Formats: sequence, C-alpha cells, structure tokens
Amino acid sequence: MFRFAELSQFWVYLSASPLLGLTLTLCAYIVAQWIYLRCRMSPLANPVAIAIVLISAVLALSGMSYQRYFAGAQFVHFLLGPATVALAVPLARQVPRLRRSLLPLGCALLCGCVTAIVTAAGVAALLGAPEALVRSIAPKSATTPIAMAVAQSLGGIPALTAALVIATGILGAATGRFLFNALRIESIEARGFALGLAAHGIGTARAFQVSAQAGAFAALGMGLNGVMTALLAPWLVPLISRWLVH
Repeated sequence: MFRFAELSQFWVYLSASPLLGLTLTLCAYIVAQWIYLRCRMSPLANPVAIAIVLISAVLALSGMSYQRYFAGAQFVHFLLGPATVALAVPLARQVPRLRRSLLPLGCALLCGCVTAIVTAAGVAALLGAPEALVRSIAPKSATTPIAMAVAQSLGGIPALTAALVIATGILGAATGRFLFNALRIESIEARGFALGLAAHGIGTARAFQVSAQAGAFAALGMGLNGVMTALLAPWLVPLISRWLVH
C-alpha cells in the first residue's frame, strides 16, 4: 500500500527538480479532463480553467513561486509552437471549403477583429480605466504571443494582456455554444471560425472537440485574427485613447 511517508519522499524529490512544474501541469490537466468528462463535456467545465484553478491552489498552499513552477512547466510551453504549426494539417484538408467561403470569411474577419479591439478598449476607456489598461486589453482576442507583442508596442502591460487573453479564451470556449444556439447559427464553418477568431487557441481546442471541420476553421480564424490584430491595433487603439481617455 502506498503510504504517506512514501508520498512525502516523492514530493521532496520532485520539489528539488524542474520536473515538479511539468508533473504538476500534467496532473492538473488530467484531473481537469476527468472532471470535464464527468460533466458530459459541458463547455462550462472547461478543462483549461479547471487546471488553472488547481495549479493556482497548489502554488498558493505550498508557497511555491511562479518562477520556480515555470522552470519545469516551460517544457509544455515550448510545445505550443509545434502544436500551433500542426494546426495546418487539418486546415489543409479543408482547402476546397475554404475557397468557396473566402468572401464571407474575409468580411467576418475584418468585422470581428475591429469589433474585438474597439469594444474592449472602448468599454475600458469609458469606464475610466487607466490608459495602460486600455492598451493592454485591446489585443485580448489574439493568440497570446501576438497579443503580448502588440500590447508591448502600444505601451501596455504584456503580463496583464496574457492574463486577459487566457480569460477571453476560457469565456469564449465556455459560452460559445450557447450564444450560437441563441442566434440560431447552425453552420459548422461559421461556429468554428468565430470561436477561433474571438477565443484564439482555447476556442480552437474547443472547436476540435466538436469536429475536425470546426477545428480547421477555428485554426484559420485564430491565425488570421492574430495577423489582423497586429496590423489594425496600432492604428485603432491610439484613436480610441485620443477620443475617449483624454
């Protein structure tokens, strides 16, 4: 029988190794995925959100610093790049469908990107948020690396932007299905593209859980919105700041 003393020795071994962060991340996600399946894959039981809560609780209770945790978790962080590139595989399989939808997808991309930037920064400015916060929240619908780079170029706070991006992705993945149903949007392509555009990687992961087709369009929306945000945010955000903040 696995005794408490053996568990303590195992913890002591892990705590002295960079493997602790990696082990904690994997265990948290396994538990979160189990909870998600027990909830019949309800979008409200988002495994990313649950894993974040579990890891935060462990760090708070153990007194472990985030820097120490990330020393091990960075191995998972490194895999984000290859995983993003791998999204091109299901996307390539949907090329015929994409060609037939170029015009509506292009219009949706432009409208969605502008709306995401203007509403986020505009509402924050109207509520009296500091200008640094306005500039940090503007790119929150782009994928994390792009959003952080855009926020830094705008004079925002990249770390705050990263947190807002994660919150946006979780909220989009959790509520997207209910919103689509309420608006009677049945098209798998439209649902997937909207999830990727508004909720980046987390929304894309949710779309792949629905179908490969939805995931492919979500990957397209995520990638194109990242590029569009990098192009439009430096023009739109200063205008919003000039009109609403001052």
